Amino acid sequence: MTPIASLVLASGNPGKLREFAQLLAPLGMQVRPQSDFAVPEVEETGLTFVENALLKAREASRVSGLPALADDSGLEVDALHGAPGIYSARYAGEPKSDERNNARLLEALAEVPEGARSARYWCVLVHLRHPEDPVPRIVQCSWEGEILAHPRGEGGFGYDPLFWLPDQGMSVAELPAAEKNRLSHRGRALQALVEQFRQDQGSH
Repeated sequence: MTPIASLVLASGNPGKLREFAQLLAPLGMQVRPQSDFAVPEVEETGLTFVENALLKAREASRVSGLPALADDSGLEVDALHGAPGIYSARYAGEPKSDERNNARLLEALAEVPEGARSARYWCVLVHLRHPEDPVPRIVQCSWEGEILAHPRGEGGFGYDPLFWLPDQGMSVAELPAAEKNRLSHRGRALQALVEQFRQDQGSH
């Protein structure tokens, strides 16, 4: 199989880099972090996950000169009209803190009874072949659940201790890591993207 040019990942998150690298390696694709190219942090001024992922991918591709991959993800709670949404990581303000974000979410839902706390995680992945790519590849995946009244579990990060999976009978923070990667919004978005890359390779 002919190796495809390296990809730059528009993220500084080592966990994400590892995950993407593992899945794309069998396709002969090498994933490099944007820190290799001193890509500056982009101001996420978009109003949707797609816009923010595009902003990050475009900047990473422009600075590195490589095709770029970016993701933007967050939590959408129905009773809060979609909040925290694109502000999920900084819901409780700066500096970012999972603990304070979770506390603020529980506060916002204090009057909302269990059973009316439906929510979903979203992950949007954007792949650009070059900074001016007119047809970016976009994959969106969601993961349905409910918000608990109290945190449960020690694993995961972000809102995982509050995100209840009725079909699993546990919170995301209680799920084994391998199971989380298989079921999660990001895991499934990644798989879908890998599948599209595979089809591309098959058609050449």
